[in-house]
Amino acid sequence: MKIWVNGGLRDAEEARVSVLDHGLTVGDGVFETVKAVRGETFALTLHLERLTRSARGLGLPDPDLDEVRRACSAVLEANPMELGRLRITYTGGLSPLGSERGDEGASLVVGLGESGRRPDSTAVVTVPWTRNERGALTGLKTTSYAENVVALARAREQGASEALFANTVGQLCEGTGSNVFVVIDGRIHTPPVSSGCLAGITRALTVEWTGAVEADLPLDVLESAQEIFLTSTLRDVQAVHRVDDRELSPGPVTAKAMRIFGEHAAANTDPHAR
Repeated sequence: MKIWVNGGLRDAEEARVSVLDHGLTVGDGVFETVKAVRGETFALTLHLERLTRSARGLGLPDPDLDEVRRACSAVLEANPMELGRLRITYTGGLSPLGSERGDEGASLVVGLGESGRRPDSTAVVTVPWTRNERGALTGLKTTSYAENVVALARAREQGASEALFANTVGQLCEGTGSNVFVVIDGRIHTPPVSSGCLAGITRALTVEWTGAVEADLPLDVLESAQEIFLTSTLRDVQAVHRVDDRELSPGPVTAKAMRIFGEHAAANTDPHAR
């Protein structure tokens, strides 16, 4: 396995950043996960645009996107696989042991891990913790992910693959690594970014391609929605067959959304590229 670390490819055993890197010590970093099928990325341009937005939101310098693209190409070429999870991590770099950043510059790491095909449907649970729709990190894809680790562990304990959060005012928000859509009276709805959810790349494309409506939704909509599905980089569109103790049958609206997304994604692997 070859990993890109700060300017070049390294063997996995030698791919290292400092233990004083701000991404490790205080979670001062941003990242993107990009789907790669037989070495070809999906929606890389949109992911890199969000990487830049997240970096700016943290006050990090803009990443050199030409270098990031070179790193992605090098890693994909060095690690051929059928389906991969390309991980781009960009951090505050070598810094003091505290919240203040150092002046050594940012760190860039790009790696690739093998991924399996996701099932067509999955189970989810709700968790008692909330997303803060007014927090400093709201809407940024940062490496401060421990909250998601805890919630996902709760989901796994209950036989589910994802945990869903409400925000601080009781509205449906998002999953640990996915966005959520519900079908009400035959129409697809999803929480707006103002709810505190991440502006998911797959979410945005699903809204665009299916005509889904963004709307504030109470958490208990999960108890009455006719259909529910998730979107994320590696899930694409995935039906939900259970929420907590409620069983659902994946329905025709979700099936159509899955088909539409698949057709559009196959036709254009880098949507909105300029």
